[in-house]
Amino acid sequence: MNEKKQDAATGTFAEMELSPVMYRALEKAGFTAPSPIQSALIPHALDGIDVIGQARTGTGKTAAFAIPILEQLDSLDNCRDPQAIILVPTRELADQVGEEAKRLAYGVPTEIAVLAGGRNIRTQLRQLENGVQVVVGTPGRVHDHLQRRSLRTGDVWCVVLDEADRMLDIGFRPQIERILRKCPTDRQTLLLSATLPTTVRKLAESYMHDPLVIDCSKQGMSVETIEQRYFTVEPDRKRDLVRLLLLREQPDQAIVFCRTRRGTDKLYRELSKTFPSCGSMHGDMQQRERDRVLQRLRDGDLQILVATDVVGRGIDISTISHIVNFDVPEDCDDYVHRVGRTGRMGRDGIAFTFVSPGQGDFLTNIEHRINKLLIKDSIEGFETVTLKPVEEEVADEPVVRKMLNPMHRKVSRRRR
Repeated sequence: MNEKKQDAATGTFAEMELSPVMYRALEKAGFTAPSPIQSALIPHALDGIDVIGQARTGTGKTAAFAIPILEQLDSLDNCRDPQAIILVPTRELADQVGEEAKRLAYGVPTEIAVLAGGRNIRTQLRQLENGVQVVVGTPGRVHDHLQRRSLRTGDVWCVVLDEADRMLDIGFRPQIERILRKCPTDRQTLLLSATLPTTVRKLAESYMHDPLVIDCSKQGMSVETIEQRYFTVEPDRKRDLVRLLLLREQPDQAIVFCRTRRGTDKLYRELSKTFPSCGSMHGDMQQRERDRVLQRLRDGDLQILVATDVVGRGIDISTISHIVNFDVPEDCDDYVHRVGRTGRMGRDGIAFTFVSPGQGDFLTNIEHRINKLLIKDSIEGFETVTLKPVEEEVADEPVVRKMLNPMHRKVSRRRR
């Protein structure tokens, strides 16, 4: 994609000329000023332009695409079929996005359906039959409703692909493409992603109309509120180290990331001996059990959660103060998403990564990805393990907004 760099947008909600009811909803929800991604994306989304927004989680992405959609919805009396479809990678994230959209719809009757696997499909069928304005769901379940012909897409004027990189990583590309092909070709498409690998770019080139690209990713990963540290440790001593680290830190709430489901279960059993308020989440668990664990985390009943990437990445809880990468992520993008669970919306956060012999390249690649050197940490009794030397820090790049060819079509669907 040919990109034209521009300065990042800044401003206030007042400058966006939103409806009075939206200003009241923002005030009730506690919004005072737009985040960089909100400030940059909302005006263009209101103009009907296709937009690619590159920003990590915890930067206000949901409101960035939900506000323009809610501002332009027709009433249910005028249109009983969905007008907007928001696709997300996990059931947990679908629930969170649905709740956020309902908060922002305060003051205006708005029907929002959450379509995700592991939920009662009969309830979803009834809701769709009664009429909805916005659908939030996982690609698998949304595609299932398309096949059942319970979801009609003829009136869809906006499709959002949230955490697009993760959806493609999971393997949802076939379902996403079928959903996009079922929607009107003159729709608006908004794509949000922490990273823009080749797979995401190819998807955008195939299904978006000359999108504007807004890049807030560098700013998101260099904020001072997230302190990032690492330990060098032998593999057979990692369980002892994580226990001592959590005792030292006394986190409000922490997520410990493991690579495998088996490793998650094993570490959970070990940590439960020291931390009674400890839980685990991975893909082999029943959805009802995962929901119960997630609710305990939201309610503050869990201090420590041991999780795999697939389920842990969908967690959006502002009280998470610590992240521990028990298994170093081999993919730099996975590191970005793990660390994004803390330091949300400007809060303080700290992330620790355990690096073992032979994994020095992973550490170096992570530091290059985030343009920042991780701080070496230590705990008494754990000898330093020699790793491959880390290269010099790469200078931070400025936050930029990049633009492709200008968009021809304009959409005017402002709510009055």
